[in-house]
Amino acid sequence: MKTLLSTAVLAAMLAALAAGAARAEDVTLQLKWVTQAQFAGYYVAQDQGFYEEEGLDVTIRPGGPDIAPTQVIAGGGADVVVDWMPSALAAREKGLALVNIAQPFKSSGMMLTCLKETGITSPEDFRGKTLGVWFYGNEYPFLSWMATLGIPTTGGPDGVEVLKQGFNVDPLLQRQAACISTMTYNEYWQVIDAGISPDDLVTFKYEDQGVATLEDGLYVLEENLADPAFEEKMVKFVRASMKGWKWAEEHPDEAAMIVLDNDETGAQTEKHQKRMMAEVARLTAGSTGALDVADYERTVATLLAGGSDPVISAAPEGAYTLAITDKALK
Repeated sequence: MKTLLSTAVLAAMLAALAAGAARAEDVTLQLKWVTQAQFAGYYVAQDQGFYEEEGLDVTIRPGGPDIAPTQVIAGGGADVVVDWMPSALAAREKGLALVNIAQPFKSSGMMLTCLKETGITSPEDFRGKTLGVWFYGNEYPFLSWMATLGIPTTGGPDGVEVLKQGFNVDPLLQRQAACISTMTYNEYWQVIDAGISPDDLVTFKYEDQGVATLEDGLYVLEENLADPAFEEKMVKFVRASMKGWKWAEEHPDEAAMIVLDNDETGAQTEKHQKRMMAEVARLTAGSTGALDVADYERTVATLLAGGSDPVISAAPEGAYTLAITDKALK
């Protein structure tokens, strides 16, 4: 009888666990880039059980040089993606109705890093120089900045020669470009680690130049938001994700180690990830996750200021919603 009772109890426990697992809602998140501290908040939310507390089973998919979040979500490969607003708005204008539902990053980490030996001391000195620029949607802030300055991107003594930069710092190290695109939390430190002293560099942060655009927001398809069940699932996801981000800000070294635990490639190092997390925490600081409409409007204005070839041709409508964060942050 004891054996039968034990078996019955075990069966009941397993059934309860199965029922709980069945109730968990699946969410697939597509990152903009590879596993690194840039996305620490999501890995922390998973590691610390914040998603589980909300009844979510979240799959985090790393990005890479051949993975465009907009294409992934358009093809049904993700429920929500991390992307930069210029890329998302450009995609929206082309027919992919992406909507920003949360904005964990308050500030921009994008900048141009230049060799001091080239004589560049101000943006006007870019003229006649070769500049490394990321593409795949990352070029939009740069193109808008050059349009604002009135500097052609077609070469010549009064313009700049645009070098399509890979996701590395080789063009600067090999003197193929006077300046390259870097992030405050990543590529800039790769240049330093390669042996170039900060004293030999000149940096131009997009934030300081007044042309910063929003980075690393959360985007979903507009059509999915029409489903109340999907909307509620995103409320849970955003709430748990922001818990992850705030935890990461308060425990940067621990957050970096959680990221390393999730790096299946083994390409990241503890030193770099801890340094990255410290820098990323500066960009997420001050954000509750709710999009600041003034920041959105500044981004749109920057993208519209593209001369004869702006990134977007008109101010978008319906490109963001505050409904998710209004509910998530109650």
